[in-house]
Amino acid sequence: MGILVIAEHDNRELKSSTLHVVTAAVQLGGEVEILVAGSGCGAVAEAAAQVAGVSKVRVADDAAYEHPLAEGLSQLVAGLAEGYSHLLAPATTFGKNFMPRVAALLDVAMLSDITGIESEDTFVRPIYAGNALATVQSSDRIKLITVRGTAFDAAGSGGSAAIEPVAAGEGYERSSYVGAELTVSERPELTGARIVVSGGRGMGSGENFALIEAVADKLNAAIGASRAAVDAGYVPNDYQVGQTGKIVAPELYIAVGISGAIQHLAGMKESKVIVAINKDEEAPIFQVADYGLVADLFQALPELAEQL
Repeated sequence: MGILVIAEHDNRELKSSTLHVVTAAVQLGGEVEILVAGSGCGAVAEAAAQVAGVSKVRVADDAAYEHPLAEGLSQLVAGLAEGYSHLLAPATTFGKNFMPRVAALLDVAMLSDITGIESEDTFVRPIYAGNALATVQSSDRIKLITVRGTAFDAAGSGGSAAIEPVAAGEGYERSSYVGAELTVSERPELTGARIVVSGGRGMGSGENFALIEAVADKLNAAIGASRAAVDAGYVPNDYQVGQTGKIVAPELYIAVGISGAIQHLAGMKESKVIVAINKDEEAPIFQVADYGLVADLFQALPELAEQL
């Protein structure tokens, strides 16, 4: 029985989240295949075929998957599932959207957000906002899993997998794609950035995030925020880092005016180096920071930008 990874992509390029899932799949020990469901997605299939550790790429190229909705994609995946022991997808909005539907169609449990693999049926996943780790064993005939990408290295290149077309699944008439409002930015995407600069409630207003932007521009960094800053309307919710936001693990994470609630720490504490700037020396963020600066951010950020 093989292992199937459902690729995340935009019909033009393979998302890096898929590469982390492939690494997890290889650890399971079986033959790893990738499913690319899209429209005009030949370039994605070619890229997937070059990922190390992948034996085959299965391509469902159909207009129905140009903007794959969870309803239609889950039917396609469920139809292919019986030939595999494990189905894996990234623990991103993409994976969290359709994988529970696949689990319902197959009548099996879903293991979400795993960060470790003990064996082919035993996995580790965080609970209580990452303050504890649960080891979970599944006896289901097919293991449905979403993988936290920050816990696994990205798979390299050098593969030469065969590419095989598969028929599109049944359509789903009760929902259809209408449109998408996407944020366009020249900065790196938050979950894949090497450096992230985040602001919290201490920024005081959305206008003051210009101080964050000045530093981020010098570092070619992505901009993040705590939930408190998002709820206050300082920045859009796609900036949010944390348990109910995006999970990041950059090489450098700079937290500015963020106290360090456990919900925020759950989204960034796996960063390689953490720098905290806060005027409250008792702020919980300093407990996880590699470097801490007790200072007024309105003085420290302009000085930092100038030095950079």
